[in-house]
Amino acid sequence: MRRLSLGFVLALAAALPATAQSLPNEVEAALARAKVPREAVTMLVADADGVRAPRLAWRSQVPVNPASIMKLVTTYAALDLLGPAFTWTTPVYVDGTVRNGMLEGNLYIKGQGDPKLVIERLWLLLRRVQGLGIQGINGDIVLDRSAFEVAEADPNAFDGEGQRPYNAAPDALLVNFKSVVMNFAPQRGAQLAQVSYEPPLAGVAMQATVPLAAGECGDWRSTLAGEFADPARLGFAGSYPAACGDKTWAVAYADPRGYAARAIGGLWAEMGGRLKGQVRDGRVPAELRPAFEASSPPLAEVIRDINKYSNNVMAQQLFLTLGLQQKKRGTLDASRATMRQWWNDRIGTGEGQPVFDNGSGLSRDERISAAALAKMLQQAWRSPVMPELVSSLPASGVDGTLRKRALRSGGAAHLKTGTLRDAAGVAGYVHGASGRRWVVVAIANHGNAAAARPAFDALVDWASQD
Repeated sequence: MRRLSLGFVLALAAALPATAQSLPNEVEAALARAKVPREAVTMLVADADGVRAPRLAWRSQVPVNPASIMKLVTTYAALDLLGPAFTWTTPVYVDGTVRNGMLEGNLYIKGQGDPKLVIERLWLLLRRVQGLGIQGINGDIVLDRSAFEVAEADPNAFDGEGQRPYNAAPDALLVNFKSVVMNFAPQRGAQLAQVSYEPPLAGVAMQATVPLAAGECGDWRSTLAGEFADPARLGFAGSYPAACGDKTWAVAYADPRGYAARAIGGLWAEMGGRLKGQVRDGRVPAELRPAFEASSPPLAEVIRDINKYSNNVMAQQLFLTLGLQQKKRGTLDASRATMRQWWNDRIGTGEGQPVFDNGSGLSRDERISAAALAKMLQQAWRSPVMPELVSSLPASGVDGTLRKRALRSGGAAHLKTGTLRDAAGVAGYVHGASGRRWVVVAIANHGNAAAARPAFDALVDWASQD
């Protein structure tokens, strides 16, 4: 048999598919401990500049469910298409004359997708209404949410956790993430805890105190036995452990469609505003012009909340905004078409186009391969918006979802995390000891996917020690 030259053997090895490449020993060991087979993961480590072959490519062409890592694609596309300084506006219209502090007509608020119309900014918006000389309204407060066309969804449908704020559905007039924040302050002398609520909700009875309990803090939410299913009442059947001290608990409101009306009505009343009519849905009359427009923080700031804290509803707001801005339709179909066109124009078709659903990763249908995601991250590294994208990602051991996950090597990384019931991973940029920057993608699709986090950390450590 003719002997093969060393050069031919090396060339043949380089030409073998990426699936033939072995994983680092520490990664293999961590996967074994997690009981996650290597065939259930996809991993890729490559230069951020994209000029060299990957250091590691394991099953990198296989499309997988990326969970919240999909937010990387949505936020980079938004930075690229809209620009870091893009803002959302919420116009307010006055239909009628103002006499002696009373508006003789309706006040209209038109939602246009602002992902961060939180309670503080809603207060400022209503304060500007009062600044127009309006202390009372003899008509209605009308909420126009027509900018987005989104089908009603059961908040329990995805994972049975309908009370979790992360399951809130997108809305053109998204107020405070459709959630209620409850603050518990123990009063030991009175043997009760005071409960305060933000925002106040019109027409909703809110239990003001709850009995104190002895013992350790433990699972204090279960001890409280919250009763939140009735849209007209927020209360508790249990008690609050005194050992917990002050605590905060955010829950999704039971009637998400009615949340904005109750929150705006409750806050308007708390500010001393009077309302003869009601807060209701409707459309702004075509002939009206805005009295003023409330502006959101810039996109560069918004995506920090989306990526660092993996905010699902903000990501879906942004996804729908892309369709509204690029296709003039605030629908999921328009947004998916926008993303497909952007991907083909900016990233190309060589690595396969992702499957887009709602842009947040809170989906069983979204798919992307490690190779495609790495190619996008390499393109983003060369982009003018690279600083905004990278700074929006959690920093290992510093903040966001990586605050408690420092690298053993002492290195630094900016990575987006993702976790669903059977999908988990990380993707982003790792700062190598040599000064080089690496793109790292690691995703597991398996029943034990969440247990694979130590393997992802081991891969990131390995990459950082280039």
